[in-house]
Amino acid sequence: MRTRHKNKTFATLLAAVLGSVGLHRFYLAGPKDFWGWAHFATAPLALALLATGGSRPALFSALPLVLSGLAAMIEALVIGLTPDDKWDGRHNPASGRQSASGWPLAVLLVLTTGAGAVAIIAVLARGFDLLYTGGAYG
Repeated sequence: MRTRHKNKTFATLLAAVLGSVGLHRFYLAGPKDFWGWAHFATAPLALALLATGGSRPALFSALPLVLSGLAAMIEALVIGLTPDDKWDGRHNPASGRQSASGWPLAVLLVLTTGAGAVAIIAVLARGFDLLYTGGAYG
């Protein structure tokens, strides 16, 4: 019995772009994946925190979604850097096909690393601004 072949480049793209809502987890493990639902739950949680308003900054209200996005960036790197044979053994044992990652995955990994680094620096900078100056710089 053959199963559907799961593409490593596509899974990396999903994790990098839409990973904060868990689409990469649902692609790989299906709708019963606990961590996919945990990622997905951060979006309504952040919206609920934003809707309640209050005197807290928007970054603190959206923190669950931001942390989910940063975790998804790390997951994208882990997925993309997994060797093809190990990937096939874990996600494609009965697909009948072999994965052959190429240059699009390498470009995606470089862009993900850059975007993740910028996001972490931005969150740290804004967090320190809010904590130590009360948001005086924006």
